[in-house]
Amino acid sequence: MSMPPQKSPQSPVELYTITVAINFEQSFQDDSILIDLVDAFTKEGISAFRFDFSGNGESEGEFQYGSYRKEAADLRSVVLYFSKQKYDIIALVGHSKGGNAVLLYASRYNDVPIIVNISGRFALERGIDGRLGKNFMQRINKDGYIDVKNKKGELEYRVSKASLEDRLSTDTLLSSRAISKDCRVLTIHGARDEIVPAEDARQFAAHIPNHELRIMAEANHRYTGHEAELTSLVLDFVRPHLHLHSASRLRPKL
Repeated sequence: MSMPPQKSPQSPVELYTITVAINFEQSFQDDSILIDLVDAFTKEGISAFRFDFSGNGESEGEFQYGSYRKEAADLRSVVLYFSKQKYDIIALVGHSKGGNAVLLYASRYNDVPIIVNISGRFALERGIDGRLGKNFMQRINKDGYIDVKNKKGELEYRVSKASLEDRLSTDTLLSSRAISKDCRVLTIHGARDEIVPAEDARQFAAHIPNHELRIMAEANHRYTGHEAELTSLVLDFVRPHLHLHSASRLRPKL
């Protein structure tokens, strides 16, 4: 987890944006997408904070394949920590699985006014066989786990039956509809995403009450070569809300 940020002297009020760095698999807070976003926020006079969920990147703990609810709870701990430090949290931004985490957070807690979902997956039942192989349910029911290995045959992580069931039981439709209309949500997705289909982004748009959708025609899952455009879309969405938020002073419910 990164060190707490310094409050920006450029900002007229103490505004604070948390950006969540988590990829489809094990993620790293030094993901170039999130680094570019943090730099852009800082130049706008908005403090930013990047972190890995437990078991990912540099954070301690064991990686879990599912754990969507736990990650939303981890994010809650981060929000509460910085709220107690007298920061106003104005936005949560997550990439890939992090997009699911910030959306699930919004559906449960309704205390952050802006959510940005970058390439999150709506249909969580899809994509599993690509990661775990065919007949994954039969194999995990037999052995209780599946070991995922890299191309060299080295163990990357173990998927437990409980973590797989956590993913399959996470109701994205229900949680999307539960997000308050007072929460403004932006979904950005690449039309050439090779991991999560752009159709998933359209599903979020169809069910989240207060939603804006941006499909980037040439972008892949990691926005290779399109980082500047991605950063611009996020900033353009967050920037108009700064004055409104400074007036309303929305804070998490402690």
